Amino acid sequence: MDADDDLVDDDLVDDGAPARGGTGPGGALVVVGTPIGNLGDLSPRAVEALASADVVYCEDTRHSRKLLTHAGVSGVPLRSLHEHNEEDRVDEVVAAVGAGRSVALVSDAGMPAVSDPGARVVAAVAAAGLTVTVVPGPSAVLGALVASGLATDRFCFEGFLPRSGRERTDRLAVVAAEPRTTVLFEAPVRTAATLRDLAGTCGPDRPVAVARELTKLHEEVWRGTLAAAAEWAADGVRGEVVLVLAGAPEVTAAEVGDDLLLAALSEQTASGARTRGAVDRVAADHGVPRRRVYDLALRAKHGEPGAGGGGGADEGPGR
Repeated sequence: MDADDDLVDDDLVDDGAPARGGTGPGGALVVVGTPIGNLGDLSPRAVEALASADVVYCEDTRHSRKLLTHAGVSGVPLRSLHEHNEEDRVDEVVAAVGAGRSVALVSDAGMPAVSDPGARVVAAVAAAGLTVTVVPGPSAVLGALVASGLATDRFCFEGFLPRSGRERTDRLAVVAAEPRTTVLFEAPVRTAATLRDLAGTCGPDRPVAVARELTKLHEEVWRGTLAAAAEWAADGVRGEVVLVLAGAPEVTAAEVGDDLLLAALSEQTASGARTRGAVDRVAADHGVPRRRVYDLALRAKHGEPGAGGGGGADEGPGR
């Protein structure tokens, strides 16, 4: 929590008597996208939404005060809303919108609720039957995807991978088996380790792009294979990082026999992997549909003879 949040909050908003007049029956939660590095990307509509808000909920009041000052916006009350207090703010935001106030929601950079605080508040306001509207803005996800040079027609966003343990191993296996382009966030200090782990799970030759400092002075997009990327990042990476990973290559299922897949499943489970993680890893390693491996795992578990999905092309459950 910011050191000056209590000071800022106490003097700006009172749940019973807002510092600015409410907007009447047409209250709304306005989710506002903000720049991810270049202040010139703050749109006129975003400035208008912030200037006309009765209160702005923000991840860091000091950071957002600077943004509003840059935009020429003054006199708008600020309230902190971050990962440590979002749950406590939900009821007051719903009450404010229900009372007819225009409540703006911003994060430090980009779109609130996407790997940032805000999702619980948005869900609560929507569940209360109140208005939620969005002012789009810069996106590190889309910016990195487009600049990567990889396929953009089908993609998914994974956010930050778990830092360690079986949860990380299982998620890496899911990412490795994903046929769509995958976009991930990563901290600069963990970028090299994540690239090494991806190379070990996806194979060293899988194409990847590493975008850093998007929209800033030292913006850079590195493109190549996972093995080369891990080597490139070994000496350290600076700035905000987005990884864009090519989807798993298509392989004809008939090229891989059921016996081989069953043996691989057995090896994974013997090493301690859970069934779901084992299925994801084997499907990724052999380039076959997850559904086929999942069916084999189920049949093997129940001791059914002739286990084998026949190379069906459907994606497995849980995806």
